Amino acid sequence: MLQVMTYNTLFGGFDGEDDRRFDLQANIILEADPDILLVQEWKGFLADGQRRRFSAERRLGRRALVAQAPNTGQNTAILVKPEVEIIRFEEDSAHFHHAAAIAQLRVPSHSEPITVASVHLCPNGPEVRLREAAYLAALADEHAHVLIGGDFNSVSPHDPEPPLAELPPRFRFRYADETGRADHRTLAALARAGFVDVGHVLDSEATGTVPGASFSGTEFVPFRCDYFLATPLLAAKASGYHVLDDALAGAASDHYPLVCAFS
Repeated sequence: MLQVMTYNTLFGGFDGEDDRRFDLQANIILEADPDILLVQEWKGFLADGQRRRFSAERRLGRRALVAQAPNTGQNTAILVKPEVEIIRFEEDSAHFHHAAAIAQLRVPSHSEPITVASVHLCPNGPEVRLREAAYLAALADEHAHVLIGGDFNSVSPHDPEPPLAELPPRFRFRYADETGRADHRTLAALARAGFVDVGHVLDSEATGTVPGASFSGTEFVPFRCDYFLATPLLAAKASGYHVLDDALAGAASDHYPLVCAFS
């Protein structure tokens, strides 16, 4: 069994030097105990001699592969348990508003290598995200085991229409098309490229991933903002999916983490 988690941590769990949210997040991660952890918004983790990165590695018991986001500072990362073999790692900030962290890994439970990507698509409107999706589409090799996880800042065409009219126009613009309804093109494009939305397949409730309970009334209305997208070979092995939306997670970040299991 392989367990993967994706988690937008909201500034890495730090509010200035206050690390109380990081402490909550660490407890959530250790309780879920994923083999592979995809994180977004690891802001400041490469500063000061990468002090926060190395501290997080020790606390979580995992090696961190960090993709630097030079324009925004909102780094993405892939963390793996010691028994997961890292074959290769690359970071792409040239084609993404933040950065994509991409690694090819070998895990004890699977005979084939798996490629994973931690992504955080641009919040500044659907047109930018469509361009980012075009680069992610290149990973959709139907003969390979590939999993993309992260914050897509997008609404799935499979999900109910979120109440975008409740948002101020500057935030509604992030998610809406010219009619004011949710723009579905990013997820639809990635589906056409061959990716399978694991959450849609395994969670008929389309459980929302934003906002965390302590962050309501900010820049979100409730909807599914975070996703696992897998190539068909890997999606066929998906055996479990859930959103960790308890009170602890609701206080730890404005996004709830997702966990997916593969047999």
